[in-house]
Amino acid sequence: MVVPDFPQEKIKKFEIEAYKRPRSSKDLRKTHVSFSGSPLKHPYNPKKVILIMDPYSRKTSYYEFRSQDISFVEELPSIVDMEGKTITMVRIWVKNMSVGVLCSLFLVGETKI
Repeated sequence: MVVPDFPQEKIKKFEIEAYKRPRSSKDLRKTHVSFSGSPLKHPYNPKKVILIMDPYSRKTSYYEFRSQDISFVEELPSIVDMEGKTITMVRIWVKNMSVGVLCSLFLVGETKI
């Protein structure tokens, strides 16, 4: 798994913190938006979380959120690579109107029309 501009050896797995289960999933859907992926600790800001959307994709994209904007985390089935390493997958519920960052790779260059 490669995350752009972050040295691979500095990235740590994000340990899933204990979050209080919401009273109603219907209420949660009204006030939050869910995002799924593999969580990582932010390389230099402990108050932020990185969520890799598809860890095995060649076109890796990720979200970045403030930890305080995440209200609930659900564990999803882990995925396994060809060497047998497992990657933790989660669904996080982020408060509506929170600011997040979406980072995607692209090739710089002019396109011909």
